[in-house]
Amino acid sequence: MTTGKSDQNVAEKARYTRYYEHDGMLRAYANRSMALAMVFAVIALGSFAFAVYVRLQPPTVIRVDSDGEATIVGGTPVPGHSGGLNFVASAAEAAPTEVEAKGVVRRFLDRYLNYTPATVDRQMADALNMMTGNFKALVLSRLREDDTINKIQDGHIVTNFTIRTIAVVQGSPLTFTAFGVKEIHRLQNKQETTDQIVGRYNVRLALDRRTEYNPSGLLVADYWEQQMVGDKNTGLSQTDELSHEATGRNQ
Repeated sequence: MTTGKSDQNVAEKARYTRYYEHDGMLRAYANRSMALAMVFAVIALGSFAFAVYVRLQPPTVIRVDSDGEATIVGGTPVPGHSGGLNFVASAAEAAPTEVEAKGVVRRFLDRYLNYTPATVDRQMADALNMMTGNFKALVLSRLREDDTINKIQDGHIVTNFTIRTIAVVQGSPLTFTAFGVKEIHRLQNKQETTDQIVGRYNVRLALDRRTEYNPSGLLVADYWEQQMVGDKNTGLSQTDELSHEATGRNQ
């Protein structure tokens, strides 16, 4: 009986003699938890420090002038870079499209070739404001030498001009040819005469910077016209075909 109890006690003790295995497992779990806690603590401190750094930075203020140039006036620019901003294609430097160029040509021809004795001053002034400086001086000198304004007013001249087509001149992207019809009505001694001219009107544009006063950045650098077909009417019936076309479109 004594021997049996002794063997049982020895077996129970033998099961708990390897205590170091359980202690090692507990220590391993504790070490892993400590390592993860330290990693998460470093991440949290880094995030907090970054948030504080961003919060302490002054706000970035960008100023855009009338020419479309953007400049950093507040904040800290990137080291090694100037305060100006470089865009791939800023609005002030983007090349005008063909539609914009044709619009400038159409507005110039409408102002330069459509007038009455009462509106010729305004129309010519608007057309001159669309020209480059040297071309404006040349046209203004010709108008003064020929006394064009006074002749239009004294002769009671009224012109109607309609553009049929506008095309780009091949090999010159800023030169356009417009085909149109111009009717000139003169009244002398209560007798009206009408000249109808089908012509080619050529306009060469120059590229300038875009501004709020000239959004397209285009100016008229040269203008010349070529008469293709001309007809003069001195009969009793002075029919204005362009006026009839305009009336028909409005009906």
